[in-house]
Amino acid sequence: MSKINISDAVRYIGCDDHDIDLFESQYHVPNGVSYNSYLIVDEKIAIMDTVDARATEGWFANMEQELAGRKPDYLVVSHLEPDHASNIQKVCEKYPDLQVVGNAKTFGMLPQFFTLDFSGRKMEVKEGDTLELGSHSLTFYMAPMVHWPEVMVAYENQEKILFSADGFGKFGTLDTQEDWDDEARRYFINIVGKYGMPVQTLLKKAAALDMQTICPLHGPVLKENLAYYLEKYQVWSSYRPEEEGVVIVYASIHGNTAAAAGKLAALLEEKGQKVSVFDLARDDMAKAVADAFRYDRLVLAAATYDGGLFPCMEDFLYHLKMKNYQKRTIGIMENGSWAPMAAKLMKEYAESFKDCVLAEPVVTIRSTLNAASQAQLEQLAEALETQ
Repeated sequence: MSKINISDAVRYIGCDDHDIDLFESQYHVPNGVSYNSYLIVDEKIAIMDTVDARATEGWFANMEQELAGRKPDYLVVSHLEPDHASNIQKVCEKYPDLQVVGNAKTFGMLPQFFTLDFSGRKMEVKEGDTLELGSHSLTFYMAPMVHWPEVMVAYENQEKILFSADGFGKFGTLDTQEDWDDEARRYFINIVGKYGMPVQTLLKKAAALDMQTICPLHGPVLKENLAYYLEKYQVWSSYRPEEEGVVIVYASIHGNTAAAAGKLAALLEEKGQKVSVFDLARDDMAKAVADAFRYDRLVLAAATYDGGLFPCMEDFLYHLKMKNYQKRTIGIMENGSWAPMAAKLMKEYAESFKDCVLAEPVVTIRSTLNAASQAQLEQLAEALETQ
């Protein structure tokens, strides 16, 4: 167990998963992920969520060590996604008197995952309800669609701790030494990014709380400079760019579109612009999506393929649309040897994004850069610099 010091009464009982390769079967996690669970030990004992089935044995061992022979009274279920809820039935079977704390939507969804009869052991809570544990108490706030409909968070009033469900989480195990921003951004944009308005609603509730600690379900416990993390979530959930810079994403078949993307990057860097470049056929799609939200300008460069878009570009644009991409400037570069179609199709995507501006000109390359397309490239660099 990663030893996390929260307080005498609030103990960490989660587990690191170093062996997982894909989170949610789609996001690369080279540094693994943590499944966070907590125990509040008072006159009554509350378990704050369970963990993924991959970590069952370690979780039970951690919990029993912290219980020191006592039995838990409550299991608070903030989120039913299996990476947090897989062990609900097992812990209820182990402790027959354990009461399950959730909201109406929680209990409506429980039978979809478990065969256990939860009648007689349900404690249904709603917005503002409080659970007394002794000197500690939990007040519950509903957070629907952050990012499932049953999600709720809990505020511990004595120690001023927010148990934030998936909010403020990140990829990476707790023993990984890395910058919080990059993996928290990649996590938020790709998993929660579609639900900016519900996140904004939750942030308004959180603003009324005197928080000293945030305990998320993934990633480190946050104790210092909480205003920094709250501001990041304000920016991400409102779809505002974090920084000035140009992301160039390209989908190249034989390397000619890649060469043009590289040329544009060099032109922009000569002008003092910050540039981030992704080969969509090879680089991490989730990182490319996260960077597209991080910076204020985006260039789409793709070859025409079978009369349509090269598939990895289509995939990238689908991800942007699913995550509510907006409020950016977009440049377009296409390549086609005999019937270029990529620009038309990329433009259709771009025009479907809210409050996005298209930079002119659209660059059309016929197989390889020539004097005409080189001139267009330079004009696009100029336009992107002035945006």
